[in-house]
Amino acid sequence: MTDSRVKKKILSVIGLLAAGALTLSMAACSGGDESASGSDGGATESSKIVLGADDGTEAHWTILKDKLAEEGIELEVRTISDGVQLNQGVQDGELDVNLFQHLIFLSQFNVNNGGTLVPIGATAVYPLAIYSEKYSAVEDLPEGATVAVPNNPTNLARALLNLQRAGLVELKDGGNSLSTPDDIVSSTVEVLPVDANQTVTAHKDGSAQAAIVNNTQAQKGGLGDDLIIFKEDLDDPELAPYINAFVVREDRKDDPRWTKLLEAYHSPEVEASVTELNQGNLQFKADWTAEDLQAELADLEEQLRATQ
Repeated sequence: MTDSRVKKKILSVIGLLAAGALTLSMAACSGGDESASGSDGGATESSKIVLGADDGTEAHWTILKDKLAEEGIELEVRTISDGVQLNQGVQDGELDVNLFQHLIFLSQFNVNNGGTLVPIGATAVYPLAIYSEKYSAVEDLPEGATVAVPNNPTNLARALLNLQRAGLVELKDGGNSLSTPDDIVSSTVEVLPVDANQTVTAHKDGSAQAAIVNNTQAQKGGLGDDLIIFKEDLDDPELAPYINAFVVREDRKDDPRWTKLLEAYHSPEVEASVTELNQGNLQFKADWTAEDLQAELADLEEQLRATQ
């Protein structure tokens, strides 16, 4: 074979190898783009949703899974007991969505942690009632009686507003969702902030004559509705900050799967199971749109930033 023919042969092989490498490179780039569009969640629909909750063993999750399976969506529910971790999991992309919190808690997470989480659908609002085994009405509480209240910031402010509605305290400028005991202008009772898990204990061990207890703790502590001496009006528009919602990262808010998730959650079967779990102490808020919720969240975040 002549030198010129050898050179042509070598050049031909090099050309084929270069073309093959270019094809592989283009294929790799194409695969990367497709993966990225799927991971940002924007409008890319997946057959699986990973949801974080503070108790994934409750009966309504099974019903919800079955409902979504009919739509071709697999729902995985992961139990995480810590609220900040539940939100951070969504922020980091380990979870697609979570359900455990009301809007005021979400606003505090976003402001304090640089979060970009938004609500995409409402579930319900749950009462924060005043319980007493010793007295049958708010009016019966003697002056100076001790009332235990949860000390976590979100429920502390709500508890103080409840005491004001019940006529037991007066708050500066009427109070708001960020009020603290320092805002009490006058009071006929002693307010005792304790860990939310200890509100029932403080009531039962005699250190408080009444207690403001959230619905979950009341159930766990065996407090029945017959011990409620004051209950919020769940139609009150001032309770908007306490509406619970499904929460996602902002860049994933337009994922079409959320419509199916919300429709399944607000089906008669799922709502009936959630109602039974909470002994009827809730009001569903399916009429609140994502836009309504996000506007409320933005207002809460603005108020919170103004105080810092």
